[in-house]
This record gives sequence, C-alpha cells and structure tokens, in this order.
Amino acid sequence: MLNTLMRQLTVEVGAFETQFLRYAFGLAVMMPLILRAGIAAYRPHNIAGQFARGAVHTVGLLLWFAAIAHITIADTTAIGFTGPIFIMLGAAWMFRERMRWERWVAAGIGFAGVLIVVAPKLAGSGGWYTLVMLASAPVFALSFLMTKGLTRHERPEVIVAWQSISVALLSLPMAALHWTMPSAWQWFSFALCGVLGSLGHYMLTRSFSVTDISATQSVKFLDLVWATMLGWLVFGDMPSQSTLIGGAVICAATLWIAHREARRMVA
Repeated sequence: MLNTLMRQLTVEVGAFETQFLRYAFGLAVMMPLILRAGIAAYRPHNIAGQFARGAVHTVGLLLWFAAIAHITIADTTAIGFTGPIFIMLGAAWMFRERMRWERWVAAGIGFAGVLIVVAPKLAGSGGWYTLVMLASAPVFALSFLMTKGLTRHERPEVIVAWQSISVALLSLPMAALHWTMPSAWQWFSFALCGVLGSLGHYMLTRSFSVTDISATQSVKFLDLVWATMLGWLVFGDMPSQSTLIGGAVICAATLWIAHREARRMVA
C-alpha cells in the first residue's frame, strides 16, 4: 500500500517532494513519542553512523523514486526481491558470515530470476528505468545492513527517528527546488505514508535487533501478491508473464536459502 501511494504521489507532485514529505511526516508522527520520552532519550550513541546510513538510504530513494513512476508496482516488487540476495552477500562482507555453497546457489538462481524480469523490458522505450530500479536494490541492502549494525547500540525507535531526520534534511534542498503545493488529499496521503512508513521501518528494525538479518527476508514473497493486486486496482497494471515467472524464481531462491539456514540453526 505504501509503494502504491508513493507512486501516485510521485506522478502528481514529483519525486523529490514526495521523498521529502514522506520522511518529514514520518518524523512528525513520531514526535509525540519523542516529546513524551524526552529529547535526550532519542540522542544517538553514533550520530555519524545515523547520518551515514541516512545518506545511503537517500541515494537508494533517489534511484527508486526516479524509476517508480515509469514501471509497474509488480515489476518494482519483483526487482525488490533481489534485496535479500544482496543482504546475504553483504552480510558475508560486513559481519564476516561464512558464504556456504547454498548461499552462492541461491544468489545465482536469484539473479537468473532478475534477468527473466528485466530482459524483456529493456527492449521497449523507457526500459532503462528498470535498470535504475534494479540499481536501488543493493543500495537499500547496504542501508539495511548498516541498520543491523546500528541495532547493536541503538534502540529501534531511535534508528527510525534519525532515519526520518537525516533523509528529510538531505532531501529538502532538492524538494525546495521542485516544490508544488499539495492538495488537501495529497497532504492526507503524505501523512498516511508517514504513518505506514515509520511503522514499517520500526517493525523491520525491531526484527533486525532480535534475529539474524537473513531470517527476516523470507516473507518478502508475499509482497508480490499485494503489489499485483493493488497495481491492478489502482493503476490498471497487469503483471507480465516474465514478471510473474521471474518473481517466482527469485522467491524460490530466497525461500530455499531461508529454509536451509533455518535447518542449519536448529541442527
């Protein structure tokens, strides 16, 4: 639902403004919690790390927003399934997790699925937007890996608050240069995006703080179901055969490696 709203807002008011207002409202909905607990309770232990993570996430958002208005929600979601693969590879680099053969196989199958989704789009006009969306996946993966690192010393709500602060500040100059006054309905939609986004990021960050980051990725296959349905209802988008097949291949790779990892942890 969040992606559907942001795609519509991007078409109506532009990418930079949508990016800024989504995170500005994300911070606004957290302000009652911040004021109740006191500003000191939200002072981070590693402010440089918070802004570094925010900068990386902002780059991913710039790529994502540049492409979202030009490709279907189903394609966006299918390409997003590569995130767990990049996270798995990144975890081996950042957290020194051993790359067993199963992980390499899952990565190979996952990227084969990406080719199934992406290749047919490149022949048409605007196909490069698919590559732009694909480029956002490893950037977001790095952001999530940095989040996992921050959870060692920061509470989830602190991380979510500072993500909103850093992304909003970094997005403000670009939004100001391309500002369009939103309508009443658009203001409401931005507020809803702030609520949904902050709640989603909190739950994701909370899961990173209590379990292995790879274990949190196995339920992403459900996104394609919701994305396909909402894309059809709101925009009339019908997923192509290549999107469904490629998404299924990527999902299969992600679920298979999640199953193997779960069995290994039990054993």
